[in-house]
Parts: sequence; structure tokens; C-alpha cells
Amino acid sequence: MSKSRVYEENIRDIINRPGEMRERSRTATVPEKLGESLAEIPAGVDLDLDVRLESVHEGILVSAEVATTMHAQCGRCLKDFTTPFEVEFQELFAYTPTEADEYEVHGDHVDLEPPLRDAVVLALPFQPVCRPDCPGLDPESGELRDTEAAVNNSADIDPRWAALAGFAPEGAQAPEDVKTNAVEAEVDHGSGETPESASK
Repeated sequence: MSKSRVYEENIRDIINRPGEMRERSRTATVPEKLGESLAEIPAGVDLDLDVRLESVHEGILVSAEVATTMHAQCGRCLKDFTTPFEVEFQELFAYTPTEADEYEVHGDHVDLEPPLRDAVVLALPFQPVCRPDCPGLDPESGELRDTEAAVNNSADIDPRWAALAGFAPEGAQAPEDVKTNAVEAEVDHGSGETPESASK
């Protein structure tokens, strides 16, 4: 079958017969890739198509379920991966299209390629990930981080503020010094000494 006819469905036996319905299932080979950027359905993969064609007064109502395999590059670690992909769509193919109708009946068939492509492209993730907990790449080494390291690094000081750590006001005490002084004060208080008794 030529590329231009892969997604065509013959409707000769239900044209202008409101109430008639046909259900079909088939597997096609994607002739041209669907999608751009990090996620796509590449040419050559199998695409399972379950279609219901309903004849109505205005035209043919098409309900379709698509199942295939998505090929993508992880937006965090840049690893290539594949995963099952499914999408559904429903569109009316009009006999006499108006400005409100996006698709139309062509002779004895309907071409599902335009609505199928639109549905797939809109459903593809803009920022795909190989797994939900992917830790991504280390910003310094460029190597893949392990999950534990990613969690630990998330608690580090933001590198944008790290340079300010050495700009404490003159005479200010470091956190450890404040803690030490607090302990000493508590010990002195417990000994019962007061400033007056200490001076005697």
C-alpha cells in the first residue's frame, strides 16, 4: 500500500446510510515519522488501529484508538528509550464541509492521516523521561548520577548563593560559635554564680 493510502478507510457500503456502522481492526506500518523534538513515532514501526465508522446525516463519524511504540530521548539523562504509546480521537468527516468542518469525505473513503497525526503529536510528551525517578546528569561531570547522590545534592547550598557564604558581617559569630557560647552560658547559670558574686 502506498504511503498516501495507509490511513484510508473505505466507506462505500455506509455512505448516506444513517445508522449504519462498521468496526475494523488492523495493523499498519507507519510510513513517515509522527512528532518532532525528543519524542516521536518513527517510520517503520507497527501501529495498531481500532476504528469505528458511523454513518450520520452530516457525514461519517470516526472513532479511533491507536496503539504503537514511542521512541524518545530522556529529557534528564539523554538516554534513548522506547515505551508503549496509546491515543484516541473522534472526528466527523463531512459530506459537504463548511468552515466549521475540518475534515471531509473523499469519494468512497476517509483519510485518517490528518486527525491521527494531530492526535499523536499533541499526546507526545514535550519532556519525556526514561523513568519517573531518573536522577539526570551531574552538572559538573556530565555523568549519570545515581538516585541517592541526586537526593543528597538537592540539599546542598544553591551554587548561586555559595559565593556569599564568606561575606558574613564583621564580628558576626559562626553557627558553631553561637552554639558553644550558649552551652557555656547554661553551665554558668547552673553553677549559681551571678555577675555580682563573681566579682567578690
